[in-house]
Amino acid sequence: MTPQQYCQQKTRESGSSFTLSFMFLPKDKRDAMTALYAFCREVDDVVDECTDYQIAQTKLTWWKQEIHRLFHETPQHPVTQALQPVVKTFGLQEAHFVEIIDGMQMDTQYNRYADFEQLALYCYRVASVVGLLSAQTFGYKDQATLEYAHDLGMAFQLTNIIRDVGEDARRGRIYIPLDELERAGVTEEQLLHSQASPQTQALLLKQIERAEMFYDKALSQLPKADTKPQLPGLMMAAIYRALLQEIKPEPNLVLTHKIALPPFRKLKLALGAWFKYRQS
Repeated sequence: MTPQQYCQQKTRESGSSFTLSFMFLPKDKRDAMTALYAFCREVDDVVDECTDYQIAQTKLTWWKQEIHRLFHETPQHPVTQALQPVVKTFGLQEAHFVEIIDGMQMDTQYNRYADFEQLALYCYRVASVVGLLSAQTFGYKDQATLEYAHDLGMAFQLTNIIRDVGEDARRGRIYIPLDELERAGVTEEQLLHSQASPQTQALLLKQIERAEMFYDKALSQLPKADTKPQLPGLMMAAIYRALLQEIKPEPNLVLTHKIALPPFRKLKLALGAWFKYRQS
């Protein structure tokens, strides 16, 4: 198995909606995004699969060393071997890969976030930085596109947090800021035990409102000149925003169910965005 084949397999196994948008890229960018996404899966799997804090830290430290080898020496892992031509071709920065690993380390250190400022740092590291790397790979002319990529990454991660409230709670994790729980009159125990109430509904609607604000802010910042290069992100925005709209009428359902869009609808949304922005 070649490094690129390894990345393709890793990406397929994830079953993520993000891979849908890769289909519309030219081969060099498709391969680049597949390798980048495989890297994100590898470091994310460390957190998901390692229940021992020390083992997780050791593995993430190894990945930081591997990123150093990627940029300065000879990488050992198939994913970083696949990334080697990518970082040179698209001018990707070492610091961004390290930031992503720092975000994963936050997951080993915290299972609660005191306020949105603390949560925003986590979202930046695990999602906005990925957005910045993706925007560079897709190509852009205007620096404002990086602001768009940052905010779209925030919107995606906030959507994930809303969708996964119940699942995360069953793993002992709460990503909704604790000060917002307190203001809404919701206790940690209510979320941990999937106890729906008018208060949890109002709390979740506030989270949805914030995510929608980041989608609006991101789209308003994308320069017209960079719309076509950034089509994959716009396609994903259509899918993720539709997921929010699916959750919005009965937000308490996320406490007990994982809400998802059927594959055909995701494809329809992606194609709709492709045609819409392709002609703009």
